[in-house]
Amino acid sequence: MTTRQAKSKEQFVHEVFESIAPKYDKMNDILSFGRHRAWRKFTMDKMNVKKGSSAIDLCCGTCDWTISLAKASGSGSIVGLDFSKNMLDFGEAKIERLGLDDQIDLVQGNAMSLPFEDNSFDYATIGFALRNVPDLVKVIEEMQRVVKPGGMVVSLELSKPTWQPFKAIYYFYFNQLLPFLGKLVADRYEQYKWLPESLKQFPDHRQLADIFRRTGLQDVRVYPLTGGIAALHIGIKGTTDKAGV
Repeated sequence: MTTRQAKSKEQFVHEVFESIAPKYDKMNDILSFGRHRAWRKFTMDKMNVKKGSSAIDLCCGTCDWTISLAKASGSGSIVGLDFSKNMLDFGEAKIERLGLDDQIDLVQGNAMSLPFEDNSFDYATIGFALRNVPDLVKVIEEMQRVVKPGGMVVSLELSKPTWQPFKAIYYFYFNQLLPFLGKLVADRYEQYKWLPESLKQFPDHRQLADIFRRTGLQDVRVYPLTGGIAALHIGIKGTTDKAGV
């Protein structure tokens, strides 16, 4: 992808998420049939967040995962980062209602250039956003850079089903019905047409695991979820990492 193409994608995705922020949570429930909550719970179980640990949640959106990390940590410092001000505003309202504003800091920023020092966090997470960034390798490298040695890099993302007939049914829903649901519920057709488009060029769960390993992450684990329509990837930063080399 050229610099111009990357910038164009970044601008388009920013406009999409600024636009859909008011109905983002409702649409997530509808479009995933509520499964995104089960996927996040499964992810948190696998992460086994230690009490008092710190975390950064990239592309945090309306902060559901950011809040889960804060609750699991109990007292650790949690950062939610997103480039969409509208998304962060909705997330901030949730955080204040839950009384977690002293524990969670929200930052408007770029996932490809994190405004944090090396070795700052115990965990770095990104949920349902890696397929939207202009350079996913750069984002994974940045996640690895800011976690401490032994720290965990975690991606929970949509993926590609691998078995029939579920695969055919899913792609019909995803490509044909989903944009119309976006129009019906959120009055946003083109924005939800982008969702299936964003998955077409995205690596499958095996390819993404290979990318995790190539960036230097160790002990990479992969968990396809719900017939492969989502996948959890976890990697550990070694004591000698390659992300900053």
